[in-house]
Amino acid sequence: MNHNYIIPNEWSIIEKGFNKDQVTASESLFSIGNGYMGQRANFEETYSGETLQGSYIGGIYYPDKTRVGWWKNGYPEYFAKVLNAPNWIGIAIRINQQELDLNTCQISDFYRELNMREGWLKRSFKATFNNGNTIAVQSIRFLSLSHKEVGTIQYQITPLNFSGTLQITPYIDGGIVNQDSNYDESFWEVLDIQHTTNAAYLVSKTLKTNFYVCTGMQNKWYIDHKEIHPQKEVVLSEKRIDFQYTLDVAEGKTLSLVKYASVVQSMNHPKESLPNVARKVLHNAINIGFNTLLEQQKADWAAIWETADIIIEGDLKAQQAIRFNIFQLNQTYTGEDSRLNIGPKGFTGEKYGGSTYWDTEAYCIPFYLSTKDKDVARNLLIYRYNQLDKAIENAEKLGFTNGAALYPMVTMNGEESHNEWEITFEEIHRNGAMVYAIYNYVNYTKDYQYIADYGMEVMIGVARFWEQRATFSEYKQLYVILGVTGPNEYENNVNNNWYTNYLAKWCLQYTLEQLKQLEQKHPEAHQQIIQKTGLTADELKQWNKVAHKMYFPHNEELSIYIQQDGFLDKEIIPVIRLPKKDRPINQKWSWDRILRSCYIKQADVLQGIYFFENQFSPENIERHFDFYEPLTVHESSLSPCIHSILASKINKPEKAYEMYLRTARLDLDDYNNEVAEGCHITSMAGTWLAIVQGFGGMRNFDNILSFNPSIPKEWVSYSFKINYRGHTLQVFKSHHKTEINNLSDTPVSLLIDGKKKILSPHSLLAV
Repeated sequence: MNHNYIIPNEWSIIEKGFNKDQVTASESLFSIGNGYMGQRANFEETYSGETLQGSYIGGIYYPDKTRVGWWKNGYPEYFAKVLNAPNWIGIAIRINQQELDLNTCQISDFYRELNMREGWLKRSFKATFNNGNTIAVQSIRFLSLSHKEVGTIQYQITPLNFSGTLQITPYIDGGIVNQDSNYDESFWEVLDIQHTTNAAYLVSKTLKTNFYVCTGMQNKWYIDHKEIHPQKEVVLSEKRIDFQYTLDVAEGKTLSLVKYASVVQSMNHPKESLPNVARKVLHNAINIGFNTLLEQQKADWAAIWETADIIIEGDLKAQQAIRFNIFQLNQTYTGEDSRLNIGPKGFTGEKYGGSTYWDTEAYCIPFYLSTKDKDVARNLLIYRYNQLDKAIENAEKLGFTNGAALYPMVTMNGEESHNEWEITFEEIHRNGAMVYAIYNYVNYTKDYQYIADYGMEVMIGVARFWEQRATFSEYKQLYVILGVTGPNEYENNVNNNWYTNYLAKWCLQYTLEQLKQLEQKHPEAHQQIIQKTGLTADELKQWNKVAHKMYFPHNEELSIYIQQDGFLDKEIIPVIRLPKKDRPINQKWSWDRILRSCYIKQADVLQGIYFFENQFSPENIERHFDFYEPLTVHESSLSPCIHSILASKINKPEKAYEMYLRTARLDLDDYNNEVAEGCHITSMAGTWLAIVQGFGGMRNFDNILSFNPSIPKEWVSYSFKINYRGHTLQVFKSHHKTEINNLSDTPVSLLIDGKKKILSPHSLLAV
């Protein structure tokens, strides 16, 4: 399979030529979404070759029963999975009694384009049947940003060398399954199928979780742009409804079907009213019309790109890659609904269950903070606040008390649904990311009210967990944290992972600091929280004691922190000396061999240094980078971006650019041979970070925004915009100059290359 088949283009993802081996990969890469729902780029017509059918609705999930070989106390009973939802895109086609199937027909002039500037997916091809009949097909579809419950397809067929009978069957199929089902269960029950003269509605609900969905379709027909009203035959089955149309079409004439769909669900509407709501949504969409909906789509995406775009001159593949990453992030999460979050695969595949990981807090929040209104990031934080009770339940299941909270590694509703013991029980560093995200948000926006209203309760729950999870070592006379897995998942059940210990200490100290501030700034809120949580002075003293007496593994000779107590007992062999045949080690080595090796899956110590960079000198950062990066195999999508940012910080431009390319084109070039499973949505935020925080050098320490820009030698220039405390700033960097443009009506103070500057409203600073 060719992993480099995507044609470089500034604003589009383009595929030319039909290759069956690339179908599932392209289904991921060309996925579309609008934050409310999304779908893989499956063909509308029947396809008998390998495919992963995927239509997903945000927030709708199923508790797929846990499948493990050996049950352990504390395991969750299920793995939450975003469900493959009823399929509305289907259009079965028969030409003179022969089925259109790209797996069996002769295909030429195949072209597929995902236009990122305007938010639509287009496909065209010619298909020749066994009898020699040839048709030209073109389809364009999108999920509306303005009307979140609407999707639409314009599907056109032109007979090129014959006149004949076309049987076109648009349908809704509720009999879909998840490919990753643990026990091949059906997750949906179809309750009702209704149809009228022009429309069909399929009502279904999820088993166990009882989410209700109504999927509607209505069709409009045209020949050479003139509307027609063909008769149909309704074909009903237990879980599907087909509208079968038979039309005679002359050679050279173009038959157009515009299929409108509505997808409405019980998270937003009473379940009894879903068919009526679906009718209204469809009626409104049809009154607006396909062309106007498309123009609205273009305008909505233009508004997103106005702030979110990053422009790179001189490197077309880098330009395409960053826009692809930004585009997918905006398709996945738009921020209006605090019940939704960002799954590692978004709406592009089923791996990881579509659930929420610590990726959101550690990687995604800065992107949304800088490119959206602050309420978007705030809603991501509120998502976790609303699940605090479940986090406390999760901790109680593992034996913690007194309101200690352990946020889950994987979740849809706040319950832990991950079931690998070394992750579920041991990868507890995710708890610290919840508090770091609050710090990141408040530090960037100065919205201190968030801590008073929501954040402090989360911080107290997490602090209680860390205090109880730490053990006092009589031998060391310090607090230790035993039996953990750090971000490097190639070490399990280790003691004193430095990143985990450091994060625990910081969480305790930050919570104590913010409690003092809260008492001074919001005494009433402070008193209410003390009463609600039952927090005592003795607790606060113990938190302070644990924080100040936390143990950190350190090597004096190397003058670095050690990843965990036993790390230097390993044979230290740089990755560069690994034979190519052994890579990737997670596919080539036994788990036993991996655990005993020195190889690091992703940034671990360096993840902590990235989070708390202002607490380390540049020389200290460089020592740690020079020791740990050569041992890192980067077999996590979250790894290259952190290394790129730190490499920029310590003036290693070649390494920074190498790591940037690896993260930016991870999916487009399918580095890990796994894009067919879905795109790496959360690591795409890391790609943005690699430019803005890496090359752009943007930081927000000491209550002032700073930039220290650098530029890869491969680029002519780059520029980006950010929102910051009510200001919009544009940063431009070439090899000859740096420009910061204040596009706002008020002045802003900045540090540029370490020097304080005040930018007047609508002024440009050139350095």
